[in-house]
Amino acid sequence: MMIKRIITNQVVTSLQNFPVVGLLGPRQVGKTTLAKSIAKDFQKSLYLDLESPSDREKLSDPEFYLQQHEDSLVIIDEIQREPELFLVLRSLVDKNRISGRFLLLGSASPDLIRHSSESLAGRIVYHELHPFLMQEVDFSSDDKKLWVQGGFPESFLSEKDKSFQWRQAYLRTFLERDLPQLDIKTPSRQLYRFLVMIAHSHGQILNMSKLASALDVSVPTVKRYLDILEETYIIRRIHPYFYNVKKRMIKSPKVYIRDSGLLHYLLNIHNFESLYSHPVFGNSWEGFVLEQIMGMLPVNYEIYYYRTVAGAEVDVLIVDADQNISLVEIKHSLSPKLSKGFFTTMQDLGNTKGFVIYPGSEKYYIKDNVQALPVENLHQLFVASKKI
Repeated sequence: MMIKRIITNQVVTSLQNFPVVGLLGPRQVGKTTLAKSIAKDFQKSLYLDLESPSDREKLSDPEFYLQQHEDSLVIIDEIQREPELFLVLRSLVDKNRISGRFLLLGSASPDLIRHSSESLAGRIVYHELHPFLMQEVDFSSDDKKLWVQGGFPESFLSEKDKSFQWRQAYLRTFLERDLPQLDIKTPSRQLYRFLVMIAHSHGQILNMSKLASALDVSVPTVKRYLDILEETYIIRRIHPYFYNVKKRMIKSPKVYIRDSGLLHYLLNIHNFESLYSHPVFGNSWEGFVLEQIMGMLPVNYEIYYYRTVAGAEVDVLIVDADQNISLVEIKHSLSPKLSKGFFTTMQDLGNTKGFVIYPGSEKYYIKDNVQALPVENLHQLFVASKKI
């Protein structure tokens, strides 16, 4: 089953304008499938998988080998396994700078892929492929499946029990094989315990001292664990907004397991009935919608949360390139109510727009400048924010 990814046109456009394009995201998210689909529109293409011994052997002298394919789109998969290739690619690009020479696929952030940003600065543009978004699947016909099973293709397209087993195997492989290949030596059992703790803290303000005490490690060790998991696309930290705010603010980030299916596996939640009765229900919905927003976020937009020491709180602040602010509350209710703190925040920040994302079907105004927006119309959020 081939599902059209909304990022496709962005990657194609970048290949038309840059010699090197990086397509990053967690393992098994569909990067290889997308890359091979894009390659069909090129007259010549070459696919190299750095997990294949035969392909790595071809690159024993990478400059000599790749020079023979100057007229092809060269796709290099799992680029984080051979970070020294970036220096070779820079040399080749500088000798013959044409668009669409290399499409690099990686399962770690540029910061974790050593030397990548420095070696190819000015020559590469990065895109992130997220797990399936609502726009990419038939969300309206089964809105619970994407939320419960998550957006990894194998997990989403499988039946319930097989999906749960796939997520179990995915995390085991990630911890026991993928991280060691990135030269990360942290014991897999310790990181798994840490992930379970993060799952129980999903959508909450991060307390590193509490996590460190529970794991019997130092706060710097917890910070290192967080960095590893964030740079491999497993967790997300959302930082607070406190610019030009005169009130006393909470300054610790909130933490989320990025894929809702992985969150539910870590909490042993098998189906929607179990999720509905679980204490994480509301925060799970918040994290699910947040990831949908992140997958649709235009370039140069930033995401924050807002919370004062006095307790005024907003789930998501979207700040556009012109520093215009939209406030977003995420509610799993057909008649969502907004707190006094939400309207206080609107006054504090000034000239802002407000939205409530909810699982209903009707768009309507709750108050001037505050609109209820059905979750399946979430893609309209950025258009609506300019019109409200």
